[in-house]
Amino acid sequence: MFGNTPLHPVLPASDHERAKQWYAEKLGLHPVEEDKYGGLQYETGGGTFLVYLSEIAGTNQATAAGFRDDDFDAAIATLRANGVTFEDVDFGEMGSSVDGVISTPDGKDKAAWFKDSEGNILSLSTLG
Repeated sequence: MFGNTPLHPVLPASDHERAKQWYAEKLGLHPVEEDKYGGLQYETGGGTFLVYLSEIAGTNQATAAGFRDDDFDAAIATLRANGVTFEDVDFGEMGSSVDGVISTPDGKDKAAWFKDSEGNILSLSTLG
């Protein structure tokens, strides 16, 4: 039924201008459209996502959306240079993060989690 329908993540923000500034300064993303309700439409990697106004922003304690990047180490370095702080994670037997990054034993697959200005949890990974 939805096999050919793109998935469009939507992320809540309690402060429209703060979120807009964070996405610009930390991720280098600028809205391609702003709607009359305060929604910020972004395009990245051939897809889109929406940052919308909500009083309950940042209350989700799970990953809300993720970026995949083949040049993971360069992306991590850029995010760190932009002031992004990575979360420490512990998945028990599956491993835990070292300096904010978790990887498979062979180092092939890596992932890291960070929060946006509104408390939404985002990820960066090489996982496909």
